[in-house]
Amino acid sequence: MARILVVEDNALNIKLFCDLLNAHGHEALPVTDSRVALDQAREFRPDLVITDIQLPYFSGVDLIRAIREEPALADVPIMAVTAYSGQGDDERIRAAGAQAYVSKPISVARFVAEVSALLPKEVPAA
Repeated sequence: MARILVVEDNALNIKLFCDLLNAHGHEALPVTDSRVALDQAREFRPDLVITDIQLPYFSGVDLIRAIREEPALADVPIMAVTAYSGQGDDERIRAAGAQAYVSKPISVARFVAEVSALLPKEVPAA
C-alpha cells in the first residue's frame, strides 16, 4: 500500500482521485489548500504526490519546486494534473521537478497507469 498525497482544490476531482487510489489499495490523503500542502507532505511522508497545477494561493508548479527543495521529500515522485495544457506546459512542469503530467479530464486508465509507473516497486520478502 502506497501513501499518496493528493493536492486538488476541486471537490469532485479530489473525490475521484482519492476513490481511484483507495480502490487500488493505496492510502490517499486529500489536501485542498495549497498553503498547507507542504506541511502535510512533511508530516504524511508520501510515496507519491499528485498535484493540480492551477491552485489558489500557490500554484502546483511552486509546490513542486518547494517539495524538491525539502531534503526528506526531494526524491518523492510527483504527478501533475491540470486542465490547462498549453504549449510548453509539459516542459515547464517537468522542469519544476514532476515526473509525470496528466491532462484533465483524466482518462482513468492513464491516471492509474501513471500512478503505478511512479510508485516505487516493492521488493519481495526474502
